[in-house]
Amino acid sequence: MKVFRVTGEINKPKLKTPFAKEVVVDKPEHAIEKVYAEIGSKHRVKRFQIKIVNVEEVPVEEIENPILKKIVTEA
Repeated sequence: MKVFRVTGEINKPKLKTPFAKEVVVDKPEHAIEKVYAEIGSKHRVKRFQIKIVNVEEVPVEEIENPILKKIVTEA
């Protein structure tokens, strides 16, 4: 499993919110789908309101989320 950092922006009618989310998946396409699902669920936004700007694989040393870092280093 690899860690990907997905960055983008949530575009609600009166609010634009940038985000960066790290996820553990196999492919970049899966990372995008997971981010759509999680952000849509937590923030009640539709997929067309989420704009993905960048998807990049993150080396183990640069993982910011301590839980994901522990999962990746132990596996």
